[in-house]
Parts: sequence; structure tokens; C-alpha cells
Amino acid sequence: MSGGVDSSVAALMLHEEGYEVIGVTMKTWDYADASGGKRITGCCDLDSISDARNMAVSRGFHHLILDIREEFGGAIIGNFVDEYMAGRTPNPCVLCNTFIKWEALLKRADMLECELIATGHYARHRQLENGRWVVSRGLDPGKDQSYVLWGLEQKNLARTRFPIGGFHKSQIRRMAEESGFPELAKKSESYEICFIPDNDYRGFLKRREPEATARLAHGRLVSTSGAVLGEHDGYPFFTIGQRKGLGIATGEPLYVTDIQPETNTVVLGSKDELNKQLMWVRRPNFQRIPALEGPMEAVVKVRYKDKGTPATLHADGDRVKVEFHAPVTGIAPGQSAVFYAGDEVIGGGFIDRDIPRP
Repeated sequence: MSGGVDSSVAALMLHEEGYEVIGVTMKTWDYADASGGKRITGCCDLDSISDARNMAVSRGFHHLILDIREEFGGAIIGNFVDEYMAGRTPNPCVLCNTFIKWEALLKRADMLECELIATGHYARHRQLENGRWVVSRGLDPGKDQSYVLWGLEQKNLARTRFPIGGFHKSQIRRMAEESGFPELAKKSESYEICFIPDNDYRGFLKRREPEATARLAHGRLVSTSGAVLGEHDGYPFFTIGQRKGLGIATGEPLYVTDIQPETNTVVLGSKDELNKQLMWVRRPNFQRIPALEGPMEAVVKVRYKDKGTPATLHADGDRVKVEFHAPVTGIAPGQSAVFYAGDEVIGGGFIDRDIPRP
């Protein structure tokens, strides 16, 4: 329970259905150090923890605060820093859902003798005839969170419930108000990374890795033809598709088309040079099928707000080779690629840096 309307209503729904509910809020990071002294807002801050506890107490079910800073620091924050330092653009929400909101939470659920866990995600799931569990899109297309749930394993999906996945956000807010929580119903949403509430990941990296980031100053900005265009402050501060903040003016729009950490080089090109029809995906996890054995058609999303593009999936050793049927813009290594069949998640993985360069 983050203290927001979604997880709160999910708990209320299950409580009213007769489940014995234990509300759990996880302390994942040190609030005072998270934003370099700036004001902290959004989910999981101290006010939100208090809101979650007050709601649980008012309805008569238990509420616990779990300190998982050590697990979160290693699995999520450490990976976040490592990925940027490797020239990739991480997706911490995917790892948080996989390893914290499911793996870590289920360990605590076992200690509390709880059979199931439930979340406030806008997603649904079902068990197929072959016994496998599969995540599908939430009913509200504007809030669907299935993209960040591709990493969930079968044993964890079997013990999961998604109470609000079949509702629209407006309905959830109305439920909160009708249940006697008008302030909760009007609560704003946070879109920042929870451990970077000021939304300044560059500042966060500089604070976490001051010596390493300082050494990367005066890197090269080059064109796709190899011409030197200028200097930059370090490749970790760039992501594929970036246009603003390049620090140069050439009279035409330029975008980051490649990041080469081995030489501290950032490559700039035209918008058309961002288009790709081939990519590889590492660390795949499949839900709808046990494994990819032969070519398969799917719709593939390369970003959370991406509408998806038809593609053919091919098994390629321990990776998946994706051949898009049309050019896709801004494929960023480190981000998630999620494969869909209709509304259901076939599987997903992390986009590899092994993308053919222009």
C-alpha cells in the first residue's frame, strides 16, 4: 500500500469481499538523501505511509511497514546506476515489480502466513488451459500497466490478485469517495522514479558516482559519419532519441542515435536515423508460452507509452531477435521490449546494446 488511491481501493475491495487483509507499505529508500535536499513528493514518502496506515486502521485491518532498503538498494538503485554507466537507459519500475513488489513481498507474505498478494496495478491475469498464468492489459487503456509486469514468474503470478484491473481510473476514484475517503479520491499521481522524486537522474548519478561521472567530462559528440560536433559532460547523461540538452546548435534538429561507453562517445543524427527494424532482447521471460521455440508473430512495445508494432520473434541463443514489420523510432538499450498477442503478454526482456549501427 503506497498510500495512493489505487492500492488503497484494492485493499478496500478485498476487505469488503471477506478476505483477511494485511496492508503492507515498503520502505525502500532513505527519504532525506533521495533528492539532494529538495522537497520529496509522490508515492512512498512519509506522508503517504501515514495515509496508508490511517486508511487500514479506519477499516480494522492490520498494517505493517517493511524495511527493505537493503534489497531495494542492490536490486533497483544499484542496477539503475550500473545501467547508465554501461550506456543503457534503465527501467527501474520493471525490476521493482519483479524483485520487490513480488519476490520480496511474497517472502514476507510467507512469514505472515498469507496465501496471496494483491496490488493496485491496472492489469489483469488469468490461467490458461495449459496451466500457465498470463498477464493482460488493464481495462483502462490510459492506465494499463501490463508493460512493466513482463518479468513476473509463473509461481508468483499464481499467488497474485489484481482487484482494480477491470476498472477505469475514474471508477476507482469514485469508489474511494463513496467509501468515505474523499481526500484519497482527489489525490494526485506521481510519475517520477520513486527514489528520484525531483526527476533529476543526472544529479542523482553525480551524487552516487561523483568520481566516475567527473572523469567522463569532455567526451565527444560526433555525427553518424564520424565528424566531431562538440563535447559533452559524460555519456551516462544521454539516452537514445534525446533531442534537448545536447549543448550544440547546428541549424537542424539532431537526436542521440547511439551511445558508445567504451570511447565516451555520443552519436547524433537525424530523426530518420533513429528508425530501426531489427533489435535483440536479452534476459527474456515468457508467460503465455514456456519458451520461444520457433518464429512467432507479436506486437512489440519498446516503451511504456508505445502503441506497439507488429514483428516476428526469433529465438537467438539466450536472446530474442525481433524483426519489426515497419521502422520503429528510438529503440533504447536497457528499456523493456514487451511482446503481446492481443491484450495478453507473451513475454518480454531488456533491449540489448547489440543494435546494428548506421
